[in-house]
Amino acid sequence: MRIGIVILPDQRWAESQRRWRQVDEWGFDHAWTYDHLGWRDLVDGPWFDSMTTLTAAATVTSRIRLGTLVASPNFRHPAAFARQITTVDDVSGGRLLLGLGAGGIGFDSAVLGGETLPPRQRVDRFAEFTELLDLILREDGTTWRGDWFTAVDARNNPGCVQQPRVPFVVAANGPRSMRLVARFGQGWVTTGTEAEDVEGWWGTVSALCARMDRTLDEAGRDPATLDRYLSLDAAPVFSLSSAQFFADQVGRAADLGFTDVVTHWPRASSWYAGDEAVLADVATRLLPELRG
Repeated sequence: MRIGIVILPDQRWAESQRRWRQVDEWGFDHAWTYDHLGWRDLVDGPWFDSMTTLTAAATVTSRIRLGTLVASPNFRHPAAFARQITTVDDVSGGRLLLGLGAGGIGFDSAVLGGETLPPRQRVDRFAEFTELLDLILREDGTTWRGDWFTAVDARNNPGCVQQPRVPFVVAANGPRSMRLVARFGQGWVTTGTEAEDVEGWWGTVSALCARMDRTLDEAGRDPATLDRYLSLDAAPVFSLSSAQFFADQVGRAADLGFTDVVTHWPRASSWYAGDEAVLADVATRLLPELRG
């Protein structure tokens, strides 16, 4: 089992860099940040850009993989985003993981003044976004005219350090997005679906795993070629509420066939509120055993 952690981009770099250095030193496998222009009830507080943050994180870490959890077409165009991806992959020495998702409603979908899209259209846009981004990152000189995006001779030189491109970790719960995972993803990430309690949430995760298995089978893809990521903190209880609870959650994820789990750096209040001492305990005492 590989274990990762999300560090929200809500701290000035003077404070945030300590966290990125620490997770690298502790031995976590990957570290992520959110790719939003503003997020939920933190929209009025401090917030920083994801790709710039990952570039800075690459300069203060040496081994941990770095990623977006997740980037979306809410405010990104594949041609411009491809340049940022190539840059972070280069600065990090080929350590970038690219989490991609359809994008939800809220601040990111409204801040540029566009209409709020219903779910079907968001998935339509996401499918085109993913296909075009894949093409630009693989080939130099892409021309594309679709329903949502246009590119004219988009360049990718010198290309990604990781060839043929950086790995896509595609967020998917529904059938159409799961088909994108089967076609373009090196990884699949899920949050499960909303439930009243932890047991109910694990039931949703199990059902989504079965759906993903069926999707891969229908696509003729070997399940062993897909990494599976679970965001533990979509559950009703924060995964780092205690070291034992975290260990139990990791074990349950492994039983369902997940190769990777992701938790969050504890915050003082609001989302992912918790005690940093629990994270330190997990990292120093349990992490080697959990990674197994």
